[in-house]
Amino acid sequence: MKKFLRVAGAIVAVLFSLYLGSFLLSFGNGHPETGLSFSELYAKEGLGLDWKAAYESIVNDLNPQNLLLMAYWQYLEPREGSYDFSDLDWEMNLAEAKGKNVILAVGERVPRWPECHIPNWAPAPGSNGYDQALLSYLTHVIEHYKSYSAIKAWQIENEPYLGVFGNCPPFSQNLFNEEIALVHKLDPTRPVLTTDSGELGWWFAPASHVNVFGTTLYRVVSAPTIGAFHYFFIPPAFYALKAALVKELTGVSNVFISELQAEPWSLNGAPLAYESMNAQTSDFSTTTLRDNFQFAEQTGLSPIYLWGSEWWYWRKIHGDPSFWNVGKELLSQ
Repeated sequence: MKKFLRVAGAIVAVLFSLYLGSFLLSFGNGHPETGLSFSELYAKEGLGLDWKAAYESIVNDLNPQNLLLMAYWQYLEPREGSYDFSDLDWEMNLAEAKGKNVILAVGERVPRWPECHIPNWAPAPGSNGYDQALLSYLTHVIEHYKSYSAIKAWQIENEPYLGVFGNCPPFSQNLFNEEIALVHKLDPTRPVLTTDSGELGWWFAPASHVNVFGTTLYRVVSAPTIGAFHYFFIPPAFYALKAALVKELTGVSNVFISELQAEPWSLNGAPLAYESMNAQTSDFSTTTLRDNFQFAEQTGLSPIYLWGSEWWYWRKIHGDPSFWNVGKELLSQ
C-alpha cells in the first residue's frame, strides 16, 4: 500500500508540475512564426485534386512564409538512375519567386501515408544495394536543389524512429547516420533536421544526430479498436519541457513544431475524400483547429507548421471554405 501511495504521489507531482508549467507558459509567449506543409502526393492521389491549382492557391492566397515540401523518391526516380525533377522544380520555382522559406523533406520516409515512398524497382530494404540506391538518390536531390536560395534546411527522413506507424522497412541506425553525414558533406552550409512523434517519441535519439529538431503535435487520433482518442491529459508544458531537455542534452539549436494537426485524423491513412462532409468533421471542427493552434502557441515552440492545407482546399472547392478561412487567419498572425 505504501509503495502504491508513493508511486501515485509521484505521478500526481509530475502532472501538477506539467500543468503548472502550462499555466506559466500561457503568458507572454507572443506569436510564433507559422508555416504549413504541402504534399503533391496527397493532393493528387489522396484527394483527387488538380494539385498544381491547389498549390498555387495555397501559396498565393494563404500566403505562408514558411513551407515544408516533400521529395518523393518514387516520383523523382521512377526508374533506377532516371530522374524527373519537373514537378518538384515547379513547386520550388513558385516558392522561390514568392520569397518563401522552404524545408525540403527527403529520404525513404517523408510525410503522408504510407510514410515510406520507395520505388518499385528498389532493391530489398536492408541489402547493400538498397542502401546505395537510397544514398545515390539523396545525392542527386541535394545536388539538384542546393542552388535554390529558398531552401533553408534539409529534413532527412520523417519520424524515422516511429516504428509503430507506417508501411516501412525496419529502421537502420547505420543507414540513417550515413544519410546525415552525406547531406552535411554535400551541403555544409544548411542545417539538417529530422522529426519524431510528439506524443509517442522520446526525441533524444533522433535529435542527437541533427542541427534542428521537429516534433509533431496531435490532439485527436483514431484507432480501429478505440475510435477517437483525445490527448486531453497532455498539457503544453509536456512539449516545452521535453524541448528544453533535448536542447540541453543534444545541443540542437531549435525545437519546432513540424506538423500541427490542422485536419481530422484519417484512420489508417485513408483519404478524407472517401468520407462524407459531415463525417470528416465529426471529431474536428474549426473550433478544434483554433484550439490546437492556441495549444501549440502555449508550448513556446516556433515555428509552427500546420498540417492539412490540401484538405482545407478540398473542403473549399466542395462548398465549405471555413477551414481555409480560419487557416488563413492563423497564418496571418
